[in-house]
Amino acid sequence: MTSYLKTTVLLAGLTALFVGMGYLLGGQGGMLIAFLVAVGMNLFTYWNSDRMVLSMYGAQEVDAYAAPEFYGIVQQLAHRAGLPMPRVYVIHSDQPNAFATGRNPENAAVAATTGLLTMLGAEEVAGVMAHELAHVRNRDTLVMTVTATIAGAISMLANFGMVFGGSSSSEDGRGGNPLGFVGALLMMIVAPFAAMIVQMAVSRTREYEADRIGAKICGQPQWLASALVRIHQGVAHYVEPHAEANPATAHLFIVNPLHGRSFDSLFSTHPSVENRVARLQAMGVPYAPQPASPWGAPRSPWG
Repeated sequence: MTSYLKTTVLLAGLTALFVGMGYLLGGQGGMLIAFLVAVGMNLFTYWNSDRMVLSMYGAQEVDAYAAPEFYGIVQQLAHRAGLPMPRVYVIHSDQPNAFATGRNPENAAVAATTGLLTMLGAEEVAGVMAHELAHVRNRDTLVMTVTATIAGAISMLANFGMVFGGSSSSEDGRGGNPLGFVGALLMMIVAPFAAMIVQMAVSRTREYEADRIGAKICGQPQWLASALVRIHQGVAHYVEPHAEANPATAHLFIVNPLHGRSFDSLFSTHPSVENRVARLQAMGVPYAPQPASPWGAPRSPWG
């Protein structure tokens, strides 16, 4: 099964789970309400998700004058990928990380932390930004926004079901919980857990594909492999408080920014760095730390 088909199947399953929860909560009427809520939430996030997440992390937009080397790397990669030039942002954080957002390539933005720009060499930064531009080209930013929105709505319905889910169907058969207590239990426990698993599966699938396409965009798989290793090491040493306060955004980053890692192997939104590096190694030259290059090493985010 291709990654695109797998993502479609997982999204369809998540949507069906949400609509099914609406039915368990309120019969046919509840199912209709759940559908309308999902449409409204997705329309809102479609138009506003990029501004919301960039504001959440205090991202500062930069241009060719404010950050010439970083901006220049993104510009070259966007040209190689055949993409419009995205807006470029810098996040003041010691943790090395990066993400992309935006509803389509014409309205995309890429962001990197100051920790990433000072810790990585220029070729590694190029590998990271190629990965993010691959997300933009694949429209993963929209897919992941929809996934996170539906998963959040399922959790909202589960909380609602804890209060009202125990009642049985009304006399006309159109309201209430058709399965009574059993339906309420499914909403409170099973559905949110299933939504979390599907959300993680979608995210992991998209990360592998972005690694593969990003390596082709920059032309050197080892640049991205080297960057992933260094970012993973840096994340372990630096806490990103905005990510910890908003864990629902963790899937946006190239490496999981969260430090609650006791169940990472099962519940992480990202594949393991070891597996990602192994796949990149299979594409080309094995991993090795990259020195400065003609890209121009970004000594600081301001050039």
